[in-house]
Amino acid sequence: MTNTDPPEFSRLVPLARIGTDPFHQRITATEAERAALARRFGLPTLDRLYATVELTRRGKKMFLLSAALAAEFVQSCVVSLDPVGGTVSEQFKLLYGPPEMEEEAGGNVEDEIAFEPIVGNAIDVGEAVAQQFSLALPLFPRSPGATLDAEVPMDEAGPFAAALSPLRDRRGD
Repeated sequence: MTNTDPPEFSRLVPLARIGTDPFHQRITATEAERAALARRFGLPTLDRLYATVELTRRGKKMFLLSAALAAEFVQSCVVSLDPVGGTVSEQFKLLYGPPEMEEEAGGNVEDEIAFEPIVGNAIDVGEAVAQQFSLALPLFPRSPGATLDAEVPMDEAGPFAAALSPLRDRRGD
């Protein structure tokens, strides 16, 4: 995705909809959105992605997103490239505000809450869920029983010993 491409899973919440009471929404990725997200994250398939989100106003210009996401997907094994099914269930929080308030916001929230600048007059909760999903994916998925052949024979002198031996022989070492 480039900066000019629209997000694959966009769910814009206009700031005007977030009043004194928290704004709640359940969002679910469509089949087309899941296919596009699978391409974006290098997954063979993304079978399910949904989240419940809550936006709460924090003063005049700050908003707290609290969300819980769940997903079912298939990744490729890093050893065999076989399909590896997986699930994730994550909860996260993000603090949104004008870019110039990032430094001020850092002192007012817990360390685990990241700051996101508000661009425009809406918060894209779908893109926030997609990004958090990507962070929750296993980095090195492995099929059951997939192993690396760790016993690769190496010359005791190192991997370049054979190529360098003619140089060593010329010097008389």
